[in-house]
Amino acid sequence: MIPFNEMITFPNAKINLGLNIVERRADGYHNLETVFFPIPLTDVLEIVPADEVSLTCYGNTVDCPPEKNLVMKAYRLLQERYDLPPVAMYLYKHIPDGAGLGGGSSDAAHALMMLNTMFGLGIADADLAAMAATLGADCAFFIYNRPMMATGIGDVLSPVDVNLKGKTLLLVKPSVGVDTRTAYSRVVPAPSTMNPAQVVALPVHAWDGLLVNDFEPSVFSALPQLWLIKSRLLDAGAQYAAMSGSGSTIFGIFDSDKLAEATADTFADYATFVLPL
Repeated sequence: MIPFNEMITFPNAKINLGLNIVERRADGYHNLETVFFPIPLTDVLEIVPADEVSLTCYGNTVDCPPEKNLVMKAYRLLQERYDLPPVAMYLYKHIPDGAGLGGGSSDAAHALMMLNTMFGLGIADADLAAMAATLGADCAFFIYNRPMMATGIGDVLSPVDVNLKGKTLLLVKPSVGVDTRTAYSRVVPAPSTMNPAQVVALPVHAWDGLLVNDFEPSVFSALPQLWLIKSRLLDAGAQYAAMSGSGSTIFGIFDSDKLAEATADTFADYATFVLPL
């Protein structure tokens, strides 16, 4: 292993462009179809040399002990295989939890990439992604961190062309969260009528009605405020709006950053993030 000093990185969030739940698997998981799209909303992760292994979290409250945090699990995964020396890890949480934005998965994937670089392990991206997938279904995506069509349980990835350059994303996150397991229990799997990768190749204004999130009907029924947020985004001029993942974040894609910012001001009771793409 090579010597190291310290590293810092900025794990980013994602949104789902379409999410089809196509079948329930024998192992209890679900096969799905979605396009993962990376967005510039980030946490901060620093890793430094230490006498003993530790993880300290700041920012948004993380409701789990350090050993159960995916960042620590990423370290333990590599430690078992490569006998890593101890490190101290510092995680500043800015991406909301329970939001359908993949913050924890991104933290874990970035921890794997940082440790791979810091210790000169030489693990190829494909192998690193396979390791990441053992930590969480969407962790592998963040190893590549570019628009990807995902199938299987979200771990079978292929590049996809989608261009949102010049658009502005508005995320609206209410205080309420959505439990992923409960969301899956309420959705009825069915074969999709259109692959999300096909839809995102079209202009954004043509996505409505074609690019769907199968979680929305049941989640919106349980939490009508999410449906209202989506409706308000569309009424305010969003070219497309949807829930990300199993929620509870609703996003709108705008042509104008000024319009997105003005719309964000109307959601004073919620956390909002305006992200130029």
